[in-house]
Amino acid sequence: MKLIQLSEIDSSMIDLVGGKATGLGEMIKAGERVPDGFCLTVESYKSRYLPEKELIDAYERLGGGRVAVRSSATAEDLPDASFAGQQDTYLNVEGAGPLIDAVRKCWDSLYTERAVAYRAAVGIDDAAMAVVVQRMIDPAVAGVMFTANPITGCRTEMVVDAAPGLGTAVVDGTVVPDHYVVGHQAPAVRNGDGCLGKEQLEGLRDAGRRLQEHFGSPQDIEWAIDADGTLWLLQSRPVTTLFPAPPDTGDTRIYLEFGHIQGMLRPTTPMGVSLLKTGSGMWFKAMGARIDPRDPLPRLVPIGGRLYFDLTDFARNKSMRKRLRTSLEVYGPRVQGAVERMLDDPRFAPRRGLPFRPGNAAKMTLRLAPGAVFGLVRSLARPDDARVMAYRALDEIRRQTAPPTEPATSAERLRWVIEDSHAAVMGPAMMRLVWPLLTGMLVGVAPSGLLKGVAAEDELDIVLGGMPHNVTTEMDLALWRLAVNAREHGDLFLTTPLEELAGKHRAGELPDIGMADFLDRYGMRAAAEIDVGMPRWEEDPAPLFAAIANYLRVDDPEQAPDRRFEQAADKAEKMIETLSRRARRTRPVRGRLATFFMRRSRKLTGLREIGKFAWLPALQAARRQLLLTGDDLASRGLLERADDIMFLDLFEARSAVHDGVDHRNLVAARRAEYERELRRPAVPGALLSDGTDVEALAPQEPMEDGVLTGMAGAAGRATGRARVIRDPAGAHIEPGEILVAPTTDPGWTPLFMTTAGLVTETGSPVAHGPTVAREYGIPAVICVRNATHRIKTGQLITIDGTAGTVRVEEDG
Repeated sequence: MKLIQLSEIDSSMIDLVGGKATGLGEMIKAGERVPDGFCLTVESYKSRYLPEKELIDAYERLGGGRVAVRSSATAEDLPDASFAGQQDTYLNVEGAGPLIDAVRKCWDSLYTERAVAYRAAVGIDDAAMAVVVQRMIDPAVAGVMFTANPITGCRTEMVVDAAPGLGTAVVDGTVVPDHYVVGHQAPAVRNGDGCLGKEQLEGLRDAGRRLQEHFGSPQDIEWAIDADGTLWLLQSRPVTTLFPAPPDTGDTRIYLEFGHIQGMLRPTTPMGVSLLKTGSGMWFKAMGARIDPRDPLPRLVPIGGRLYFDLTDFARNKSMRKRLRTSLEVYGPRVQGAVERMLDDPRFAPRRGLPFRPGNAAKMTLRLAPGAVFGLVRSLARPDDARVMAYRALDEIRRQTAPPTEPATSAERLRWVIEDSHAAVMGPAMMRLVWPLLTGMLVGVAPSGLLKGVAAEDELDIVLGGMPHNVTTEMDLALWRLAVNAREHGDLFLTTPLEELAGKHRAGELPDIGMADFLDRYGMRAAAEIDVGMPRWEEDPAPLFAAIANYLRVDDPEQAPDRRFEQAADKAEKMIETLSRRARRTRPVRGRLATFFMRRSRKLTGLREIGKFAWLPALQAARRQLLLTGDDLASRGLLERADDIMFLDLFEARSAVHDGVDHRNLVAARRAEYERELRRPAVPGALLSDGTDVEALAPQEPMEDGVLTGMAGAAGRATGRARVIRDPAGAHIEPGEILVAPTTDPGWTPLFMTTAGLVTETGSPVAHGPTVAREYGIPAVICVRNATHRIKTGQLITIDGTAGTVRVEEDG
C-alpha cells in the first residue's frame, strides 16, 4: 500500500504513514475539521520508487489546485520527540511536476544535517519518510496552541499564538505573534486589539480540550481560521518538553526536588524509590512512628523519576512556614525565592493543624533526645574517641549486612532485601555514627556566626580546606595513588578504550596497580549511588579507568591531587591561626570559642560523608540479591533480563516471585520512560500539583553581559577553559580546565582532583560537590541556571566562588 486517504488512517499505522499523518487521521476520526488529503506511505520511500501516476491521480481526485506537501517521518510527532521543523514542508504547491519535486524534497529532508543531529540527540537511530498531501487553506489568521503552558508547565492554562495569514510565520518565528493565555475552565478573555476575538479563543480552547482528551496528553496544535470564520486543525502532536505532572490529589500542592541536595538529577529507578522508602521506614518504625508498610514515606513522591518532598502541609502551618525560609537556604537562591513567593499565594495560606502526627513526634523525641545530648557532648569533648567510635560503627554495619546463606531461593533473597538488608544501617550502630557526624557539621558552621564582621566568608572556606577524615576525599586520593602506580604503563591506560580496560581487569589481564584492593573498599560506589538500580563500580570500573587517564595527564607536580590537598590543609591551619589572633584582639570570648570550634572542625567535620558511606553496603548487597532474583525471573520468562527487576518496585517483584506475574510489558514501558527522562536537560527545583515549575514564574533578573550568576559554593577565583560534562562515566577532562556539570555527587568527585574549578546548575553549599571542592581548595559556583547549555566546552571562563559568578571571557 503506497497511497492511503487521511480518513482511513489511525494510530496503529504510525510505522506505515509516520507521525504527522497518524495525528491527522486520528483528528478526523475524532470528528475534527481537517483539510482533505492523502498520504504517500513509507513503502514508497523505502523502495525509492515514486509512483508518479498514482500520485498525480490522487492529486486530481483531491481537486488539483494548490496543496500543502508535508513530511511525515516515522520518528516525528512522538511523545518524547516532536521533530518540530526538522523535516521540510512545502506550501502552495500546484501542478503535477512541482508536486513530484516537493515529494522528493520531503524525502531528502530526512537526512539533512539538522534532522540527523536531532535524531542522534533524542536517541533515535533511523527513520523512514511518508509524505502528506493536503488541500491548502487560505487563512485569515493562523497559529499554534499548546493545551498546557509550555513555559511554566501549568496544565490548567492553554497558550495561543496567532498572526494574520499563514501560520508558518508563527512556527518559524518570523513575526511577533499575538499571545494569549487561556484557562481550561475560565471564560476566554481577549487580549487588547489582538487578531482573535473572544468566540474564536473559546472555539480554540474547546478544540484543544477535545484533542487533549482524545490523545490523552497535552497537545501542540497548529490551526487556521479562514475568511468565513471556519476553524481548521492542521496538526496535533504531544507537547514533548513538559516535565511530568505530579499525581492528582484533588488539592493544590507544592513539591520540593530532593536530588538537588544529594547532587543527583538523573531519574531514580522504581526499585531505587521502593527500597529507599522501605529502608527509611525501618528507621521511623524503630523510633516508634506509625508507618504504612506499602508507602513508609508518603511525602516523598516520585515525579518524572525524581524524588520530590511534599512541602504543602509545612507551608500551610503558621509556625513551620516561618522556619522554611531559613531551611531552604541549602537549596540555593532560585529555589528558595520560588518557594518564598508561593508562601504569599492564597492557595498556601495558613491552616489549622500540624503537618505530622504529634504522637509520632513525641515518641521519636523521647527516644532520640537522651542519646543526642550525650552523643553531641561526648563528641565535642573527646573528638578523637568519637571519630574512632564512628569508624567502628561503620565496620560493624558492614559486618552485620549479611545476605542469605547460599544456596538461596528468589523468595528468600527478596525477603532479605525487604526485611533485613537495611536492618544494620537503620539500627543502633548508625546512631553511634550519627552523633559525631552531626557534631562535625555543627562545629563546621559555628565559626561563621561567631566571627561575623571579623572573618570574610572566603577566609572561613579556607578553614574547611584539606579537611581530613572524609571518606570521599580518601577515596579520591586512593584513586590518585592507582594512577601513580599506572605511570609505567601510561600508554596502555591512556590509549586503550575504557570498556576494553574494564574487560581486561575482569579477566585479570592488566598490570596490578591496586585496582582489586580499591574495589574491595570502594566498589560499592557509583554516580547516583543512592539508587539501587545503578551499576556499582565493582560491576563496571570503566569510570575509574577514565579518572586514572585524566590523572596521568597531570605533568606539573604542584597540581598533583595529593599535593593540592596538602596545600589546602596547610592554608587551613595558617588561616585558623590568623583568625584566632584577629578575633581575640576584638572579641576575646567569641574569639576563643570560634578557635575551639575551628580546631574541633578539623577533627570531626570530615565525617559528614560517612553517613551515606555507611548506607552503601546495604545498597550493594541488596543490588546483588535483586540481580540474582531478576536472573531467576528472566529464566522463567517473567522478565527479559536480570536488571529488568530494577524497573519494578518491591511489591511487584514479590508478585513475580510468588505468583508468577509476568511484568515484561510493564518493565518495557518504564524502561522507555526512564530513557526519555535521562535525556531531560533540566529538572524543576519546585513544582506545583498543576505541573507549574515555580521558578519559571519568577521575573527575569537583570544580567551583566557575559556574566552568569549563581551561588557561592567554595571560595576562590579561577580562569580556565570550560569542560561541559553531563555524565561522569568515561568523562575526559584536562588539568586546569573548569568542570561545568548539571550537578555532582561523590561519583563525580574523582574529576575534581585535576580541575581548576567547578560550576553546577544545582546544588547546595552543604552538598557533596561544594564540600569536596572546598577540601581540595578549588573554587565552586553552584545553582547557575542552564550552565551546561549557556557555557560551551573550550570557552574561556572566570569563576568567582565567593561572589557566585561565572564570566565568559572574550577569547582574543
